[in-house]
Amino acid sequence: MPRPWGPRGTSWDSARWDANAEWWSRREGTEAWQQFGRRMALRFMVGFLVFLGLLVALGAFIATAVLGSTSESRWVVVVVAPLVVALAVVLVVRYVRRTWLPVRDLMAAADSLADGDYAARVDDAGSATVRPVARSFNTMARRLEQADQERRQLLADLGHELRTPLTVVRGEIEAMLDGVHDPDQAHLDLLLEEVTVMERLIEDLRTLGLAEAGALALHPEPTDVAQLVTDVVDTHRRAATAAGVDIDVSLAQGLDDVVIDPIRVREVLVNLVVNAVHAMPDGGTLVVTAGRNGDALSIKIADTGIGIEPEDLERAFDRFRRGSTSTGSGLGLTISRDLVEAHGGTIAVSSTPGRGTVVVITLPVVEVSG
Repeated sequence: MPRPWGPRGTSWDSARWDANAEWWSRREGTEAWQQFGRRMALRFMVGFLVFLGLLVALGAFIATAVLGSTSESRWVVVVVAPLVVALAVVLVVRYVRRTWLPVRDLMAAADSLADGDYAARVDDAGSATVRPVARSFNTMARRLEQADQERRQLLADLGHELRTPLTVVRGEIEAMLDGVHDPDQAHLDLLLEEVTVMERLIEDLRTLGLAEAGALALHPEPTDVAQLVTDVVDTHRRAATAAGVDIDVSLAQGLDDVVIDPIRVREVLVNLVVNAVHAMPDGGTLVVTAGRNGDALSIKIADTGIGIEPEDLERAFDRFRRGSTSTGSGLGLTISRDLVEAHGGTIAVSSTPGRGTVVVITLPVVEVSG
């Protein structure tokens, strides 16, 4: 059954969607709302006239009852009735200006928004009943516009990130086919490296999508966090030394048998260590600290690199947000945040331009009993 408050013969859903047609067009939607508005206005005017007639009749009855059927009572009715009518007209005009017109504008803006115009806005004016609705509509429209912009930016960034390795792969393959160079070990290694870059980007996007959809599955198990941190640092120590970066590790007691997903936490630590090393192109010191703080596990990665500007720090976890020294896809911090939050933890970044950056991870501790 159609809902009674939609345009005649339609419900909200059927007005928006026809199983045998495309999305409800803006013209059809506008015409339907105009018909709906005219019917509502007509009903309101009929109701108002009936109410006004009853009000005048009631006034005449009261005047007759008080003064009796005299000339004075007739004069009272003649004088009072126009005043009542004038007051009613003023109230109606005020109602229309403060309630009906804003609602009409809101319906028109809703049609524009449904047609893909995410810049549609309404004035938050009118009666106290309409203003909260208008503000809620504007908030919804702004969020939809922002989501659409982020979607467009994501597609553009993704295309840019994939274009570079694909160009290299295509160029190398064409060169081999044209006989410019032989498919030797060096060129095949280059192809494998570029394919690995694309594979890593696609896997990052998959992880990001699962995390934002709330479908990221964790596999927690008892883990020696101290050994996990040591393994990550040792894996990247050679690259850090080549870049002139010294790594210091400070591990407290009581970090064994903490229940976490070691693969996901390792991914977070790798992202943060790599970012820290890249942030020190002229060398520096990286300090990795892990310890217990009550019922929480705290891991801190501090570098003495170039730091992050305040305006960039606010968007540090945005997708494809990269610093001047970054060579990755710009998804590392976003994925790290999502993985930490999936564990029920938090991640915070503080930085001073020219003096370095500190990243602190806090995870709830779940120990193995017995």
